[in-house]
Amino acid sequence: MFLTTPQQINKLPIRLVHCLRNKKCYYQAGYIIPINDSIIFLHLVQSVLAACSQQQKDNKNQSREVKQYTIAQFYENLGIYGGSFSPDETKLLVSSNKTGIFNAYALPLDGSEMIPLTQSKEESVFAISYFPQDERILYSSDKGGNEINHIYMQNPDGQVTDLTPGENAKASFMGWARDEQSFFFNSNQRDPRYFDLYEMTLHDFSPALVYQNDEGMDVGAISKDKQYLALVKSITTSNNEMYLYDVRTKKLKHISKHEGDASYSPQFFDLAGEYLYYLTNEGDEFTYLVRYHLEKETKEKVWETNWDIWYAYQSYNEKYRVIGVNEDASTRVYLFDIASGNPLDFPEIEGGGITSVNISKSEKLMRLTVASSASPNNLYVYNLETKELNKLTNTLNPEIDAEDLVFGKVVRYQSFDGTEIPAIYSQPHQASADNKVPAL
Repeated sequence: MFLTTPQQINKLPIRLVHCLRNKKCYYQAGYIIPINDSIIFLHLVQSVLAACSQQQKDNKNQSREVKQYTIAQFYENLGIYGGSFSPDETKLLVSSNKTGIFNAYALPLDGSEMIPLTQSKEESVFAISYFPQDERILYSSDKGGNEINHIYMQNPDGQVTDLTPGENAKASFMGWARDEQSFFFNSNQRDPRYFDLYEMTLHDFSPALVYQNDEGMDVGAISKDKQYLALVKSITTSNNEMYLYDVRTKKLKHISKHEGDASYSPQFFDLAGEYLYYLTNEGDEFTYLVRYHLEKETKEKVWETNWDIWYAYQSYNEKYRVIGVNEDASTRVYLFDIASGNPLDFPEIEGGGITSVNISKSEKLMRLTVASSASPNNLYVYNLETKELNKLTNTLNPEIDAEDLVFGKVVRYQSFDGTEIPAIYSQPHQASADNKVPAL
């Protein structure tokens, strides 16, 4: 998973954002991986050894030989990310390293081959979005790996324009305006310490300052009428504050007054402009979804479970609500019909779990990102009306037999103090009580 924009990062819990930014951990395939944490690593090894002992007894007569592969063969797996719909909803805009470096591609929904849109041979190109009403695209790229990303516009004829020039200014996309006549982006061009919020109009591509960030705030959400911003300010890695900023009056309201440590992560404003939806773990072990009434200043818990919620958002016309949950070391996605409040079933995908979705503007189609411990990410498209599911990519190196790979499973073991600790355990097909194999 590439966290290339603040919009993507803001989908994560604030605690994880701090962990990532402070380089105390990294995020990969749905897991939080701590760095230099020997205690957690020791627990992982203990869990694998304990589970391996029992699993080998259970599967003594079920082992089989498999072909051995080199690490180079696994590096030949195809990486593919993103998946925003084109205006006519016939293709997706994606990034892929098919040529050895990431470029932007159009991925037709009829199952035909990807169409290259960029031809970069040196700088990685990360697709952002099609324009709302035509097939121009936005993408993000830096120069020579300097991590100073700019936002570029590419016309259908291949002409490219740097929309956020500036030698030392970094920019990141924050979303399209509801009227589709502009988009928002963050940039540190004014002050390298802080990211200000700008709006860029599409008729002349001139940026206008929306919010000057002098206090080290992060923009988490923008209201559809452009009047309000939800801001967060970090205090510690486990504690932050949330504010409501009125763009018209320039007034800032503190809306997360609390005692002790708590994290707050704005997700979105509703279409009516009545509520701000956000995630928090205030007064609870787990992160849950809350909505704040802008006028009445009241708070209402919307949804919770006995796991942390990663992110939440609503489809374009608020027909559906999507909630991603960190459940047993993987991401589980829930889909709700907002009118009825009822959960909707996802299609069954054998050997894979749905980690993220993107619903088209018409609310008829849904892009699914499917991953497992035995396969790289693959993209599917699901028709919410006809219930038809189509696989669009096959990213596993064809030299590798998928049947030789194994799926990880969640196992649990007791810590020294009796606490139950979950871990991911994968047992090679050739492992048995009589055929010991290495474990990691």
